[in-house]
Amino acid sequence: MNCDRCQNTAVYSRRYSGENLCSECFSDSIVRKTAKTISKYGMIQNGQRVCVAVSGGKDSLAILDVLSKMSRNHNFSIHAVTIDEGIHGYRDEALGIVKNFCADRRIVHSVYSYKELYDLTLDESLKLHEEDRLSSCSICGILRRRAIDHAAKKIGSDVIVTGHNMDDVLQTFIINVLSGDTNKIGWQDPAAPGNTLRRVKPFCEIYESEIVFYAFTNNLPFQTEPCPHMNEGMRTEIRQFLNTLEGKRSGIKNSMYRSILKISQVMRESNYKQRVRCANCGAECTGRVCSVCKMLLDLRQ
Repeated sequence: MNCDRCQNTAVYSRRYSGENLCSECFSDSIVRKTAKTISKYGMIQNGQRVCVAVSGGKDSLAILDVLSKMSRNHNFSIHAVTIDEGIHGYRDEALGIVKNFCADRRIVHSVYSYKELYDLTLDESLKLHEEDRLSSCSICGILRRRAIDHAAKKIGSDVIVTGHNMDDVLQTFIINVLSGDTNKIGWQDPAAPGNTLRRVKPFCEIYESEIVFYAFTNNLPFQTEPCPHMNEGMRTEIRQFLNTLEGKRSGIKNSMYRSILKISQVMRESNYKQRVRCANCGAECTGRVCSVCKMLLDLRQ
């Protein structure tokens, strides 16, 4: 089977579009699609210093690789940031992978830890509240978001790039609906202006399976050891459900994504009217105290 674009041997079949692509054309399609998404939503502006959140997994290293290629011909610079949550026996491998990856590509890289920012590692916070049965993901997600914001401000960046793909967007939408947290749906609009510190997802229109293949076909080294807490929430079950649907009805993820865009655009208008400043730290939020300050207060009680 030949590639539909160059007639070389095809190695990837894109079922939802019917395309058959060779390794080079497939990789080029990911870079081009990412660039189109960035341009369509104005995610990165000329002259900006871009803070790229890099965990060491396939998605974050793939977006760092793509942006590294794009930055050669576009007027922006990138600075990779890794957050060390303090998960014993898990984060060390990823830190080494990211450090070497950035060194090979001459990308500036910084590491920030929960311990230095909050005086608590994730392991310590879970141990303090093991009787409360707090979800590790609920704690980690909130603290990581603030840690990345802190890192971006430290390096003088006004835009944060994460490696979240389309599957992540779909899963988050379902989680928000099932948990009743509908206000967050408005935050999923990629065109939302957000705070002065913007958070963008250039892979938001690309399937997770395609990011996986991009990583493999470009020989990107990434951490394969899963987070020990990954199955505590419902995200894994939702991922499996959506993959089963996509396997039976190719393209259904694209359709669902377009529906989420329409819903999030409607929700966005009411969300931004409700935003205020946290009475404790001054960050934008929807209540008197932001989720990070409330979480830290609860952990230390």
